[in-house]
Amino acid sequence: MTPRELVSRESEIAVIGLARSGRAVAMLLRKHGYNVYASDVASSPDTGHCAEELRAQGVTVDVGRHDLERVARAGLVVTSPGVPPSAKPLAFARENGITIASEVEVALNFLEGPRIIAITGTNGKTTTTALIAHLLRGIDLEAVEAGNIGTPLSEIAMRDPQPKWISLEMSSFQLHDTPSLKPVVGVLTNLSPDHLDRYATADEYYADKARLFKNADGESAWVVNDDDKTVVRMVRDVAGHKFEFSLTKKADGYADARSGQLIVLGAPLLERTELPLLGQHNVANTLAATLAVMAADRSHQTQKARKGIAKAIKSFRSLPHRLELVGEFGGVQWINDSKATNVSSTAVAIDGMERPTVLLLGGRHKGEAYTPLADSVKRKVKRVIAYGEAASIIARDLRPVVDVVRLGSDFDEVMRAARAAAQAGEAVLLSPACSSYDMFSNYEERGERFRALAVKEG
Repeated sequence: MTPRELVSRESEIAVIGLARSGRAVAMLLRKHGYNVYASDVASSPDTGHCAEELRAQGVTVDVGRHDLERVARAGLVVTSPGVPPSAKPLAFARENGITIASEVEVALNFLEGPRIIAITGTNGKTTTTALIAHLLRGIDLEAVEAGNIGTPLSEIAMRDPQPKWISLEMSSFQLHDTPSLKPVVGVLTNLSPDHLDRYATADEYYADKARLFKNADGESAWVVNDDDKTVVRMVRDVAGHKFEFSLTKKADGYADARSGQLIVLGAPLLERTELPLLGQHNVANTLAATLAVMAADRSHQTQKARKGIAKAIKSFRSLPHRLELVGEFGGVQWINDSKATNVSSTAVAIDGMERPTVLLLGGRHKGEAYTPLADSVKRKVKRVIAYGEAASIIARDLRPVVDVVRLGSDFDEVMRAARAAAQAGEAVLLSPACSSYDMFSNYEERGERFRALAVKEG
């Protein structure tokens, strides 16, 4: 499925959503001579600026509304990942038999040669995506990270020249409308229920994740988590070669508890203590990234390449908002894990803590219970500060196992409470298990606010 096959130059392509990916795909389509209509129901300074930029390129733009009559005449509808399937223009397109494609699906048709490693999973995919690109560059290959990590694939497709390698993070939303994806290597980090505010069931969410394997054949290569039973079930009958990683047993990539080394494809790669990332989950991410790079090409498995990969791992630093150590002030560590927007990712963060912890939980509820955090909280957390729209649910679910302070939607107050509760030798962890949209525009803004307040008072 490509725009070239479906849409004549006289037809129009409708782009729904004016966030970064919507802007990028509209620009890409205009660059290649397509007629484009773009719209966004949100009216804000950002969408207004984007509209001005697109209009200057000849795109027809509506802000604050969608012209459904115009959508009905479109030859193709392109959706941004932030637009839910229930949004009126998408529902309208389905009712009228108009093909819906993701921004990634469109961009794939304008890539001329880059080799793609695609990464998905519930947690760890962004760090793994960034690390794969970093490792490729560490063995002197031209590589970029793109997709759900922040840079739309359409931006990469507009570059001249295009990079040789792309590490492509794919969300479940993007996979849903990207039927032609066929990566050189596909990576599935893990699976647990998520986005239950958008999916009716966890099985629906998993079904979108499984689309990573839609075009699998005997030549495909997959890197998968052998410790995750849901992953193992999903890939059991998938065609191609599977490279497994594990934290608990021998595998293609595993952490050897006796020697303290990371073992990849049968040989030691580096010492666990040389990995500059917090938490056991980042050992898993590192194993997944290393296997993906090595599986992508046999030349990446030479002794010289292994040394380059090990050196690159040692120089990698945690991404902002992902178990990011903001600093230590008065003997208290302040750790920003604002990207943890679901219960499973917060559980991973808690399990990785090495000090008694004051945990900041809250934001907009996403449909998950917080009781699965109970065991981890009992072991590592001295107090939970629950805030935002989800505060009452968090308090109800966790008060049987931990001291919970319930606050409102004043984040300054949340930080003051955290500072009062934490003592030297302890840690404050922002790992919300919720979306940010009740108080902030995105998780980045939430994390930046945490960082600013921690440093200011530190």
